[in-house]
Amino acid sequence: MGFHVENLEIQYGRHKALDDVTLRFESGALGLLGPNGAGKSSLLRALLGFVRPTRGTVSVLGQRLAGDMRPLRRRIGYHPEDDVQFPGMNGLSAVALCGELSGLPRSDALQRAHEILYFVGLGEARYRPADSYSQGMRQRLKLAQALVHDPELLILDEPTNGLDPRGRQEMLDLVRELAHEKGINLILSSHLLPDVERVCDQVALLHRGTLVRSGHLDELLRSRHLTFHVRVKGPLEAFEAALLADGASCDHTPRGLLEVRTPAAGAQLVFDAARQSACQIRQITPVRESLTEMFASSVTGGAHADS
Repeated sequence: MGFHVENLEIQYGRHKALDDVTLRFESGALGLLGPNGAGKSSLLRALLGFVRPTRGTVSVLGQRLAGDMRPLRRRIGYHPEDDVQFPGMNGLSAVALCGELSGLPRSDALQRAHEILYFVGLGEARYRPADSYSQGMRQRLKLAQALVHDPELLILDEPTNGLDPRGRQEMLDLVRELAHEKGINLILSSHLLPDVERVCDQVALLHRGTLVRSGHLDELLRSRHLTFHVRVKGPLEAFEAALLADGASCDHTPRGLLEVRTPAAGAQLVFDAARQSACQIRQITPVRESLTEMFASSVTGGAHADS
């Protein structure tokens, strides 16, 4: 069980960070996607009880947010965007302390800290001072701190920030393993579309404080226009005219193919246009729309509220 927010509004003074957001997440890996200032961090803070909504309701792990949040927070793992350093502590002590703060007995917290540091790739560096870690190591340390108490829900806020390409890939591999092999329910907040597309099976697109689209990633991509690369033999201009008359659009690619973007009818529309224009289809290949394209078109067509 994940979270449910309904008609959520968060306002800081005159600035409305979230405007009438309704979103439900049950299980799996949710990508919370949007540019900086879209409202992602405000939504995470609301889920953690760090900010009070101006309007609307928030439920996390089946519990309506109200009163003492400490018992609920012990069931959540949180990887914040900003660095969290404990001066004078080594990596092992820093992770074990988070385990104790989440309710683990000291001996159990220490044992779990050893295990989780090896999992995130910091086993050999666990006795080094945490404030001497590189940026990539600090991101891994925060992940270990979020995992040490075996949370029911893991919240990751920009976990690849500041990482070089190799470090970013390694972090995403860890997060993907947690979601798809360990079965941990998680929320990945990022402004990097490839990160979300690599890790998550669900996505929520935020823009200027509003929810633009949400749902299972494959279903969202399938629900939009279908694109095909097509090669035909016959009167090409007549074929293009038939496509346009049926609501499709088409462009020529550098490889000599025609890129045809169709509404829901999909491939059948392409075959109908070929029959009408007396063309013979020699090649038709579906092209999967990327999350980048979906986000760009959704934002252009749907978002309206100010951030």
